[in-house]
Amino acid sequence: MAKSDYYETLGVSTDVSEGDLKKAYRRLAMKCHPDRNPGDAEAEAKFKELSEAYEILSDPEKRAAYDRYGHEAFEGGMGGNSGGFHGSGASFSDIFGDVFGDIFGGAGSGGGRSSVQRGSDLRYTLDLALEDAVFGVEKMIRVPRLTECDTCQGSGAKPGSSPKNCQTCNGQGQVRMQQGFFAIQQTCPRCHGHGKVVTDPCGECRGQGRKEETKTLSVKIPAGVDTGDRVRLSGEGEAGVNGGPTGDLYVQVNVKEHRIFTRDGKDLYCEVPLSFTDAALGGELEVPTLNGRVKLKVPDGTQTGKLFRVRSKGVKPVRGGAQGDLLCRVTVETPVNLTAKQRELLEELHQTLNHKTHAPKREGWFDSVKSFFDEMKF
Repeated sequence: MAKSDYYETLGVSTDVSEGDLKKAYRRLAMKCHPDRNPGDAEAEAKFKELSEAYEILSDPEKRAAYDRYGHEAFEGGMGGNSGGFHGSGASFSDIFGDVFGDIFGGAGSGGGRSSVQRGSDLRYTLDLALEDAVFGVEKMIRVPRLTECDTCQGSGAKPGSSPKNCQTCNGQGQVRMQQGFFAIQQTCPRCHGHGKVVTDPCGECRGQGRKEETKTLSVKIPAGVDTGDRVRLSGEGEAGVNGGPTGDLYVQVNVKEHRIFTRDGKDLYCEVPLSFTDAALGGELEVPTLNGRVKLKVPDGTQTGKLFRVRSKGVKPVRGGAQGDLLCRVTVETPVNLTAKQRELLEELHQTLNHKTHAPKREGWFDSVKSFFDEMKF
């Protein structure tokens, strides 16, 4: 039976480019691949026909012979050393693997992946006092990391020797495993994808090309940082592999709890105890800030929970913007350890107080409670 024209089989013109040829084959082969059409002999025959056409037309020498002599170039020994589809030495899975190799992360016959790899980024958590986070500070840190071995210059091989091509993958970095019609390419288990192995390792780094060292670095923390913010030190991470670039170091800030202040964004909060008499009579109250003391004017009748705002005594945000405020929440303290005289005076004061006039919240609360119970049905 006469064979179909290879160009017609793939649905392309005689001047088709290599890229378009591959696209055409991929599109048609995916439709009639045996794994997608189990038990369909017609689909399998069509797939083999497509693969044969692509195997010939994708090879420049075989394509030239086919263009000149047609199918006779491979049936009668013509065309020099160009063999036919079944006698070319290329397996069915090799052809399919060439086209679909990118699906499995592997290259075809063009070589393995690059062994040059960028070094890993590192993270260092830096605990800061609130004052250092607000005003900025310069800190010295010690960071363990992998650096390039200065004895072998990162090659991993003993001075005077060099890594050799891996015999398992022939320097490709990948090995091919056949599963049915698919040729799956995987990372070489011996060289781990590098394509080379060290047979005479460096004594300093034991063939790794890198060694661990602890480096002391100076880190400038800008004013206004908060927990979770990061400072990047470019090129201070781990050394790359086989000459790859060095990674970065990320210094992550963790602001420790403060004994007085609590931070919420750009604002600071603090609780200030207020005596019973100062709350009742009013007066001045001295409160702390991160850069000194300020005085607050407390009006008479101040209640627990009252917030006093001190403008611009908070945090200047690291990314810009207006400075935050300091908010002081007062807590009225009930007198304890009273003397007999003090207790007598308080009792006398109590007799003179009118709850409706001097404790409006108390009266309002009890009225609400009375209404609540009146409305309940038992």
